[in-house]
Amino acid sequence: MTEFAPVTRALLSVSDKTGLIDLARALTARGVELISTGGTARALREAGLAVRDVADLTGFAEMMDGRVKTLHPMVHGGLLALRDNAEHLAAMEEHGIVPIDLLVVNLYPFEETVARGADYDTCVENIDIGGPAMIRAAAKNHAHVTVVVDVEDYEKVLGDMDQHGGATCPKFRRKLAQRAYARTAAYDAAVSTWLAEAIGDAAPRRRAFAGTLAQTLRYGENPHQRAAFYTDGSDHPGVATARQVQGKELSYNNINDTDAAFELVSEFAPDQGPACAIIKHANPCGVARGATLLEAYRHAFDCDRTSSFGGIVALNQPLDAATAAEIAEIFTEVVIAPGADVAALGIFAKKKNLRLLLTERLSDPVAAGRVIRQVSGGYLVQDKDTGQITAADLRVVTKRAPTAQEISDLLFAWTVAKHVKSNAIVYARNGATVGVGAGQMSRVDSCRIAARKAQDMAEALGLPAPLTNGSVVASDAFFPFADGLMTAAEAGATAVIQPGGAMRDDEVIAAADAAGLAMVLTGQRHFRH
Repeated sequence: MTEFAPVTRALLSVSDKTGLIDLARALTARGVELISTGGTARALREAGLAVRDVADLTGFAEMMDGRVKTLHPMVHGGLLALRDNAEHLAAMEEHGIVPIDLLVVNLYPFEETVARGADYDTCVENIDIGGPAMIRAAAKNHAHVTVVVDVEDYEKVLGDMDQHGGATCPKFRRKLAQRAYARTAAYDAAVSTWLAEAIGDAAPRRRAFAGTLAQTLRYGENPHQRAAFYTDGSDHPGVATARQVQGKELSYNNINDTDAAFELVSEFAPDQGPACAIIKHANPCGVARGATLLEAYRHAFDCDRTSSFGGIVALNQPLDAATAAEIAEIFTEVVIAPGADVAALGIFAKKKNLRLLLTERLSDPVAAGRVIRQVSGGYLVQDKDTGQITAADLRVVTKRAPTAQEISDLLFAWTVAKHVKSNAIVYARNGATVGVGAGQMSRVDSCRIAARKAQDMAEALGLPAPLTNGSVVASDAFFPFADGLMTAAEAGATAVIQPGGAMRDDEVIAAADAAGLAMVLTGQRHFRH
């Protein structure tokens, strides 16, 4: 590889004009000849800069609405020619091809066009062809050519040139080449993903995923694991797009847990009243609704005060001072909310390590999306779980029908269970969880753990009996046997919500009748592994 590659001629063709004029002026000041296309050339001339049109280089005018302008040997020969290869140099001289040492390209805004909901034809017109072709050519020839695809690298290029007498160094060119190929790969991934969705292909033969680095993390789940956080370019409200107001840098586990908390609390629309979710290790410690945010937080906290220590708090309404003051009384890793008032910000400012994230709005629990999980040798891809149940969807299967209050609590518990790792059991009473059993290998164990946690909290709070007395219970999947159901009954539950569909449904229903329980079936399950 050429040790240093002098930059004497640059081709600039950008859709995003941010920083363009400053870069072009800096290159001109360093004696670099500018070549450009269409709107980029026009912008440079309007800024008083000398620029040569690509059409002048190729001998062909831009045509077909700009679809054909850089796909020409005069351009690609200038990018691909090996400067240390005699045959290449001879071919350049024979055909009048001049070397292009620096390529600065950013692509047609395809992702942005799709994101704003443009029609099919408009999206197609925003698929760049010449740009990716030039980028790939320049990146392949990074032994001699410097390629730039990101505005944030403009100053770095100038700095590297200044450091090496108007040339760039091989290490820097390799790094830029990697970024270039990653950009074209991400671009092609966006196009192929959009097209698969447009034609209704849920399982295309090949699927590509792409992301943009948002943060290099200190480590992953454990200190010996390297990690980084990438965003997918969407404006989906949540941890990836939130504004961090204060606190330490988010860790891998913080990001994972905060996402779980915010997705859960987003199930509760703000106009239906305040709600709070407290998460630890991606599972709810407590979830509650209340007349105020403070009341919702207190009820959520009282479900499992021990596990809530060092947890993640998510709110469905802007944080107020009273709630902030209460949250600040214990160690909390992260608070995420759609907003915060000035007084609340002042209270949290005294807790320098507490991370506060603001999102402006909640996530849409029924918006389509994908869940991607890596396994050895491949990926599992599925639709996001957007399933929701209303009272009209419930089928009463016991002799006793649930009361109106029980129906309300059953739907609440069912919503929370959707966000609890399987096997999931959730006891709820008066719009608040009072016991959560998560991630157990048997459903009856989840029932027992949730009940025992409720008993422990009753003792800690000085209550005469666990709050599971008079509660309802939700199970994310069917009860295969009556044992789990009876454990819930022994804990004091009076009504049950579950999908149904087990071979022994009749036995489970009979056991519920014998215990005086009301039970409803949803016909829908919420496994979350």
